[in-house]
Amino acid sequence: MVAVYRAPMRSRNDAVDPQPAIDRARRLGLCGFGQYVDRSGEQERLVRRVGRFAEVDDGSFVWTRDTDGWFWLGRIAGPYFYDADEQAAAVDLVHVRPCEWLSSPMPEQDVPSAVIATFGRGGRNFQEIHHPSIGERTQRIWDARGNQSAGD
Repeated sequence: MVAVYRAPMRSRNDAVDPQPAIDRARRLGLCGFGQYVDRSGEQERLVRRVGRFAEVDDGSFVWTRDTDGWFWLGRIAGPYFYDADEQAAAVDLVHVRPCEWLSSPMPEQDVPSAVIATFGRGGRNFQEIHHPSIGERTQRIWDARGNQSAGD
């Protein structure tokens, strides 16, 4: 079964508004995270996070949640790259992968409970969602929504 990930797409810097990062990612067909670190030792952890993110299989699913509480489903669609654009830096979303996003969000009641639970725990890490049925349930949602990308 295909892996499923939580992709908060929120900076570790609380001064950075998260919604512009999510909007940029969806508009440009990207998924990722930022570069901000504020303590010694975090740079090494960032390097490891980037490495794990780069190794995620194409076709893996990603879920994000916008600041209005809507959930968005996407699918990784290409290799890792560093986005050096000024706008990417402004929203702290520079470590990215191409991602095909469905064209419309879902309310919480339509989202698998494992996704809701992992977002409910908080955190800003891109991480795999471990639940026995999450891959199958996410695939069904993807298929039922007609595999419509944000650009359709």
